[in-house]
Amino acid sequence: MAERLIELRDIVKSFGRVAALGGINLHVDKGEVVGLIGDNGAGKSTLIKILAGVVKPTSGEIFVRGQPVTGWSAAKSRAAGIETVFQDRALAVQQSIVTNIFMGRELAGPFGWLRLAQEEREARRLMREIGFTSRVFTPRSIVGQLSGGERQGVAIARAISRQADLIILDEPTTALSLTETEKVFHFVRRVKASGRSIVFIGHNIYHVFDIADRFVVLDRGKVVLETTRAETGSAERLIAFMQRVAHPTAAERAL
Repeated sequence: MAERLIELRDIVKSFGRVAALGGINLHVDKGEVVGLIGDNGAGKSTLIKILAGVVKPTSGEIFVRGQPVTGWSAAKSRAAGIETVFQDRALAVQQSIVTNIFMGRELAGPFGWLRLAQEEREARRLMREIGFTSRVFTPRSIVGQLSGGERQGVAIARAISRQADLIILDEPTTALSLTETEKVFHFVRRVKASGRSIVFIGHNIYHVFDIADRFVVLDRGKVVLETTRAETGSAERLIAFMQRVAHPTAAERAL
């Protein structure tokens, strides 16, 4: 049986009278890619903010590796090995790859001297681990010189450097070409091969279907489908289901 990294049980989040999440059950196992899908307003952003610990649920339970956690927070999320790469990636594009990886948590000696050579070696190792194949780029390359897909790679490398077991990617392929999207997929596959897990949030169903092992579909704050790629069969069938959820027939509304 796969190791369960995190599990959310009956998570509710209300903002005043507005119920953003209405009893979400979600789990992520070790070494899997979970595709989180849903239209705007489905609750995806609220859910990942709860996973990241920046938003507290109104009610519900959170388990980390089978153990209940109280007082869930950003610090406890990070201690559980969860890192989030938000859509803007939070990269300093005028700085180098190595600077971005260690920004805010620089390696220093006992007298405060920065261990620049050690940072560079570690950045080079991380770049190899996630699959930076181009020899053009080194840890000292400026992030602004990288393509959109390669910048996602830097953000993922930064998450791994923080000992992440679960990396949440928020719309990582938005506005990327097919070539750049494939670079992101390459990085995700390398992360999975290392035994880590990914929650991949996306609007493009074809992108999510190509990379995820399992899909969780949200609609108006509820999980309306949880299935695997093998069970679904095709992206078209997944899209058809989501269209039925959004525009049910009279008979379906009556159920």
